[in-house]
Amino acid sequence: MSLPATDIAPFANRRRRVLDHLRAAGGGIAVLATAPHAVRNRDTEYPYRHDSDFYYLTGFTEPDAWLVLVAGAVDRAILFCRARHPEQEIWEGYRCGPEAAIERYGMDDAHAIEELDELMPALLLDQPALYRSFAAAGPVERKLRRWQAEAEQQGRGRRQPPARVHDLRPLLASMRLVKDASEIAAMRQAARISAGAHARAMRAARAGLHEYELEAELLYEFRRHGAQAPAYPSIVAAGANACVLHYAAGDTVLRDGELVLIDAGCEVDSYASDITRTFPVNGHFSGPQRALYDLTAAAQAAAVAATAPGRSWNDAHEAAVRVLAQGMLDEGLLQGSLDGVIESGAYTRYYMHRTGHWLGLDVHDAGDYRSGPAAPEDRPWRNLEPGMVLTIEPGIYVRAADDVPRQFHDIGIRIEDDALITHEGCELITRGVPVDAREIEALMRE
Repeated sequence: MSLPATDIAPFANRRRRVLDHLRAAGGGIAVLATAPHAVRNRDTEYPYRHDSDFYYLTGFTEPDAWLVLVAGAVDRAILFCRARHPEQEIWEGYRCGPEAAIERYGMDDAHAIEELDELMPALLLDQPALYRSFAAAGPVERKLRRWQAEAEQQGRGRRQPPARVHDLRPLLASMRLVKDASEIAAMRQAARISAGAHARAMRAARAGLHEYELEAELLYEFRRHGAQAPAYPSIVAAGANACVLHYAAGDTVLRDGELVLIDAGCEVDSYASDITRTFPVNGHFSGPQRALYDLTAAAQAAAVAATAPGRSWNDAHEAAVRVLAQGMLDEGLLQGSLDGVIESGAYTRYYMHRTGHWLGLDVHDAGDYRSGPAAPEDRPWRNLEPGMVLTIEPGIYVRAADDVPRQFHDIGIRIEDDALITHEGCELITRGVPVDAREIEALMRE
């Protein structure tokens, strides 16, 4: 994907923020590689997806690319990428090439990827610190070590490579937590397309279909409206399969009287959406299904009310847990007191995951959920800020067991929406597909 010149400003601004951070810390050089191609089998590769951090700073989506940021008297952003190759482009498609990269992506300089090994040792000399991803794969790590060794040889004792090495990921994660206008626009579009896909699947559902047939409806709607890909493997879980949290759409047949849970979202301009809806195959909730569905919806409403700027990340989870735990007691799934089942964790038999996660370039996006320098378990939960995007997704999963009321056997329900933190509270950007049970039933009658 090539970007028009008017779209490079957000990426240039993010690079500037990184350079400002490096300068404030005493100067240095940041080096970041994009993701490699992944081989599927023999000479076939998986569909390519660039590294999220790399894209965040460049907007560049081709493989075999590196970004170098140098904070100094004159800051520089340097891109190494594949050179134009007319014969290869016949097979693989258009390449930007270093000549066009400067203008198209706002770089100060660009070189062919073949020049990387030659130029990097000299770029490392006289830099007080190197910033890189500590999660980089083995080949990247080996290249960096080799370049530092070659730089030390080239310096001949008079010039030195960086003496300090820092992880670049915490800085980028903190930046990625708060979305700018361009990111929010992409996420709104992904949310709109994904909501339409869920609505399409609800209308298409009927007894006798296979899970993979509903998955096909989702994928068709994603691509028909311009999404580049699913943001993650779609979950389409019929009946008891809905009690498997990361179930992959399979060949199970949808049956009359059962529920189907769909957790699916698309990716638009590299930004993810993430929606879960649960609905009856025959278009009508039974009494037990409706009881647990309304309980889950009430838990989500409580979590939404606790999601606002200045509120703790954990407030929404605690609010959802209290509603779900009380409902489990009311329906006879648990015995005891509300505080007792929460303190003991008894509710986790039916609700075993958190109520949300960050969302952005990754479906489980970068960013810490706690703040402060203390040990992880002692740090306070992070407070929410305008521009953050997260999911709100309570659920209840009741597997068949002798001590479980039979009417609830094998019912799995999750309701998930994407929430943008605003100055007033939060906006659910995925409500293009209904949540209310009556509205779902009305949609399925269309």
